[in-house]
Amino acid sequence: MNRLCRFVKGILLAVTVVLIVSCSGSAKPDSFNIYIVETSDVHGAFLPYNYIKQKPTKGSLAHVSAYINELRRENNSEVILLDNGDVLQGQPIVYYDNINNPDNHIAAAMFNYMGYDAVTVGNHDIEGGHRVYDNFMKSLKMPMLGANVISVEKEKPYFEPYTIIKKYGYKIAVLGLTTPGVPKWLPETKWEGMRFDDMVSTAKKWVDVIKKREKPDFIVGLFHAGHDATYGGANIYDDRNENASLLVAENVPGFDIVFIGHDHDVLARKIDNTEGNDVWIIDPGSSAKNVGVAKISFAKNVETGDYDIDVNGEIVSMKNIEPDTAFINTFDYKHKEIIEYCNTKVGESTKSISSLPAYYGASEFMSFLHKVQLETSKADISFAAPLSYKTEISKGDILVSDLFKLYRFENTLTVMELTGEEVKNYLEYSYETWFNTMQSPKDHLMLLKSDSQGNIEYNKSINAFKLAGAFYNFDSAEGIIYTVDVRKQPGERITIKSMSNGDEFFMDKRYKVAINSYRANGGGGHLINGAGLSSDQVEKRTIWYSDHDIRYYMIEYIKQKKVITFKNSNNWKAIPATWVKNGWNRDLPLIFSKK
Repeated sequence: MNRLCRFVKGILLAVTVVLIVSCSGSAKPDSFNIYIVETSDVHGAFLPYNYIKQKPTKGSLAHVSAYINELRRENNSEVILLDNGDVLQGQPIVYYDNINNPDNHIAAAMFNYMGYDAVTVGNHDIEGGHRVYDNFMKSLKMPMLGANVISVEKEKPYFEPYTIIKKYGYKIAVLGLTTPGVPKWLPETKWEGMRFDDMVSTAKKWVDVIKKREKPDFIVGLFHAGHDATYGGANIYDDRNENASLLVAENVPGFDIVFIGHDHDVLARKIDNTEGNDVWIIDPGSSAKNVGVAKISFAKNVETGDYDIDVNGEIVSMKNIEPDTAFINTFDYKHKEIIEYCNTKVGESTKSISSLPAYYGASEFMSFLHKVQLETSKADISFAAPLSYKTEISKGDILVSDLFKLYRFENTLTVMELTGEEVKNYLEYSYETWFNTMQSPKDHLMLLKSDSQGNIEYNKSINAFKLAGAFYNFDSAEGIIYTVDVRKQPGERITIKSMSNGDEFFMDKRYKVAINSYRANGGGGHLINGAGLSSDQVEKRTIWYSDHDIRYYMIEYIKQKKVITFKNSNNWKAIPATWVKNGWNRDLPLIFSKK
């Protein structure tokens, strides 16, 4: 055999050996890791800067990018990067592109840059409407998941139900679900042509499909829904539970890991499903301050030749990680653009205002919001709550960033028809979640949350004792003059004296009422549990929708006025005044700082 023939034969033999080794899987190292990393509820925390507060942050996608790069450099390791929704609402950087640049969105550019493997749609992603999330989905180089979001026309998932990711020859199936509460919080114009099905039944259906069709080694849940199925008094057996992630993990066998979000909680723990198998539950919180990590470790068993597999979950803080400079430099153009946008002067204020007094009576803060809603909608009465726990606007120039402090969400404005009696019952319900029934001047005005032993609960994350209700549900009214008697039991506190212009208020008359889209779609329960309307009645009573979000109208209002003097309408108060003043003063150190 000549030298050339021997050379060719040697090459063919080497190629054959490589193919055999590759197919047999013995080329895998004796030990290796697959890291599955989750971000959730990023809410525009892309770069290490808070554009609303105008200061650097210790959590962002830039921090996550640095952490992911470090994992990807680790020997004998592979990384799967997932996002669990609510990325298209929050910081001005996303709001700006939602309005001006939805077909080339900065969020999509960043996800593509970081090499995400899959994302799940969140309720606040839907909030931008089809124009925003449809374009966002088209721009992504990875699938957008949502198995329980159904196209009514096609009777199949509007988004991808699941995706398959392969690492080291292993198949990892990722099933995406989102909270079915979207129709309760957003007008149908935002989700037209879609239906939101129950998470548990949807998971059962698709786990069966995945097992039969894909035969995966691992099934991962990526669920934009919280872990507390009883949140807000919900029944765990109700269809379309809004926070059913844990219910799915427990009652739908097949999942190895369930990543959750939506509730902004932080946890990593194992639970048992109905077949007695371990399932890791991982929730990283919000704003890219943490990531959730599931580490799947493989170690070759010398006796069997198979791999022993171990799964562990943890929460990794981004606090002490230096942000990725390459990421920052790549998107610096957008940072400069948003800084300029946020520093745009809208108008001037002749005085400083705070949201704090809104918890205790009529206030300048809430009077301004009510005024914008009434003038924009031409309604008779306005309902609204403070959407920032505690914020201040200083005297002087009002910037675009200030309006994000005043109004955090992209709620639109709605006008409904309610009778006078329904208006009263609506307010009774609101103050029931807000004010305590005072037996004497020594009692607290605010209704605080207590544990089973009667001790007031404390929230370390905001350095405050917990309110029994959610402050964003504390609706007051404008357009009417009324009192709230805190000595009386809920349901008997509200006395409406007249319309604000002095006209008589009638219980049987229908009034046009301005209300945000979250509330108009059932959020907080004010219309159904308070006013006593059915879901069908709520829909029939709605007579107008705004084209833009409420923040947009606030900006336009200030631009038109140029100089704003915030005034308190003083149209409502809690009585008796001496009791309220004492209860107010006693509450202040409890609610807003630990004394």
